[in-house]
Amino acid sequence: MGFISGLPSLGVVIFQGCILVILLVAMRRRDVAAAVNALVSFVAVFLPLFVELLAREGGSTTVDFGPALPLWIAVAGLLHSIGMLGPYDSVRWWDTLTHTVSAMLVAALVYAGLVVVAGETATGGQWTSGVAAMTVLFMIAVGVFWELIELVAREVGERYDVEPVLVYYGWRDTASDLVFDVVGTLIVVVFDLRLFVPVAAAYPSSTRRLLVGSAAAILGGSLIMALIVYFGRTR
Repeated sequence: MGFISGLPSLGVVIFQGCILVILLVAMRRRDVAAAVNALVSFVAVFLPLFVELLAREGGSTTVDFGPALPLWIAVAGLLHSIGMLGPYDSVRWWDTLTHTVSAMLVAALVYAGLVVVAGETATGGQWTSGVAAMTVLFMIAVGVFWELIELVAREVGERYDVEPVLVYYGWRDTASDLVFDVVGTLIVVVFDLRLFVPVAAAYPSSTRRLLVGSAAAILGGSLIMALIVYFGRTR
C-alpha cells in the first residue's frame, strides 16, 4: 500500500525529469519558444507547494493538495512541452489531447470552487445543474482568454520581429480548441470529479474571492487583449 500511495509523487518526479529533458533539447536547438514553455511548465508544478507554504506561514496547516494536483499539472505541462518541439505541427490530435487534459485540470479546480460557493458539501452526491452550467461557461471564458493570449503573442512577435512564445494556428484551430476545452470540462462535471473540493471547502471565503477575482481578471484581460488585436490589425 505504501508503494501504491507513493506512485503519484513518483510520477511527478518522472514527469518533471522529462520536462527538464525537453528544456535541454529546446535549448540545444535554440528554440526559445519551446524552452520558455518547458521552463514555465516545470515551475508551474511547484505552485501547489508554494500555496501550501504560504498558508502555513499564515498560520494554517489545513491546505494540502496532495500529489494529485502537481501530478495533473506535470502531465499537462509535459504534453504541452512535447508539443512545442514539433507534434503540434506534425501530429493532428496532439493539440486536441493537450487541450482536453489541460481543460480537465482547470475545470476540476473551478468546479470545486463553484461546488463550495453553491453550498454543497465536499462529499455530497447531489447533482446541481447550475454548478455544471457555470463551470462550462467559466471554462469557455478561460478558453477564449487563452486563445487571445496566443493572438497577442503573435501580434507582439510580428511587431518586434521575434519568435512568439505561443503559436496561433488560425480561427479553425481556435474553434477546435474551444470545443475540446468544453469536452474536458464535461468530463469533469458529468463524472462529478471533486478531487479539490476538500481544499476549497476549508477556505470558502477565499475560494469565493478567488473565483470572483479570476472571473474579473479573465473578462477584463480578454477585453484588453481583444482591443490590442483589433487595433494591431487596423494600424
